[in-house]
Amino acid sequence: MRQLSEVDQDLIRLVQDPHFDRWIEQITATGGCAHPIHLTGSTTTRDTVTGAVLHHYDTRNEPGERLLIRCRNRRATVCAPCARLHAGDTFHLVRAGLIGGKTVPADVRERPRLFLTLTAPSFGPVHRATADGQRCRPRRDAGRCDHGSPLGCPAVHEVDDPLTGQPLCPDCYDYPAHVLWHAHAGRLWKAFTDNLYNHLAARVGRTRTGLRRSLRISYAKVAEYQQRAAVHIHAVVRLDGAHGPDDPPPAWATADVLTAVVRTAAAAVRLTTPYSAALGEHEMRWGAELDARPLRAFGSGEGLANDAVAAYVAKYVTKGATDTGAGLDHQIANPDDITAAPVSTHVRTLMRTCWRLGSLPELEPLRLRAWAHTLGYRGHILTKSRAYSTTYAALRAERADHQSGGTQLADVEVITDAHWRYVGSGHTPGAALLAAGIAEDHARNRELVKEELARWDGDVV
Repeated sequence: MRQLSEVDQDLIRLVQDPHFDRWIEQITATGGCAHPIHLTGSTTTRDTVTGAVLHHYDTRNEPGERLLIRCRNRRATVCAPCARLHAGDTFHLVRAGLIGGKTVPADVRERPRLFLTLTAPSFGPVHRATADGQRCRPRRDAGRCDHGSPLGCPAVHEVDDPLTGQPLCPDCYDYPAHVLWHAHAGRLWKAFTDNLYNHLAARVGRTRTGLRRSLRISYAKVAEYQQRAAVHIHAVVRLDGAHGPDDPPPAWATADVLTAVVRTAAAAVRLTTPYSAALGEHEMRWGAELDARPLRAFGSGEGLANDAVAAYVAKYVTKGATDTGAGLDHQIANPDDITAAPVSTHVRTLMRTCWRLGSLPELEPLRLRAWAHTLGYRGHILTKSRAYSTTYAALRAERADHQSGGTQLADVEVITDAHWRYVGSGHTPGAALLAAGIAEDHARNRELVKEELARWDGDVV
């Protein structure tokens, strides 16, 4: 036994455990979660009228007296099984707001809808990958900046070129403005949606209050890091009547009107950061590059497809720092963590800027040190307006009910008494290997099902 590796020794211990079969059942139920949460406790469901116990569960008979549940991490680099589930939930959440379902009426597919991309402004020239083999920044007699760096770049960069996204001159690049823009991205989006109402009202000759009596803007948005490590926003924007998805918008509210107003509303956004003796004031705005594409209406051959947009958003939700190369998946405790981070020099400088600016009293509300691992960007990677569609919580509850076989007691008033306590997380070395195998089996089974369904559909056609 001593000559065996730690993993092999742990595997032998697990297999010899009398509760091994039940432990495998728990791991399978989590989908092979890479970092499960360990809970101990009990839950009891009683009939409120008779007091009879309808259901009781206790972890005392479980392996190690623990119940394993999913970690629910959205990042594929942290937990691929949970990220896949999160991506599926995101797909259905976004799709329901496009074509209906999940309590959303089907006629939302006839509403004016756009797939919108808002970008950050320039904080300094960076190396860029171009299409058709074009040069990065061709400039005749470009010269050099005050720091001696070339102002142009005649090279042709591929997307995976380490130089792509890096500043031509790090000393010229406005790192404080980049970080502060990230910290105010949520406010910029709020200002943009407020402007949408104002500009729509001005276009049709109404007051904002009058417009809100007949129209509501619903949206779902996801943040994505560009190669220059600046966030840009992808959003599905839909026009509803005043009461949300159950209410059609006015006849004048068309996709063309929404497209025109989106551009003017974004261009008009201007925010100013709090004054700082060290930095002065910075004006926050959206970048000049804005893309607005209509979504295909039911029976129409023009515009982006609904499922493609939902899949596109779901894909970006699961990206971790390893995928984007922008930041880390965990918080930074001290400057040494920044020095040791496996990131580019550009990203490391952004992290250090967050740490430095986080020490300024006037910027304390931005909590830049707490968000240094995301380069100052705060909040959830995906957010939506309340009326856009269903919620993650509702989707998870629906899945849990489906997995339990719909065993909810009907026509019986019940009360549930639950006592749970967190006692740990993660896997032992041997358990991690078995969980990875279970996750791989699940992934392979899904691929086989997809192949079989595709073949079956082809035979039908």
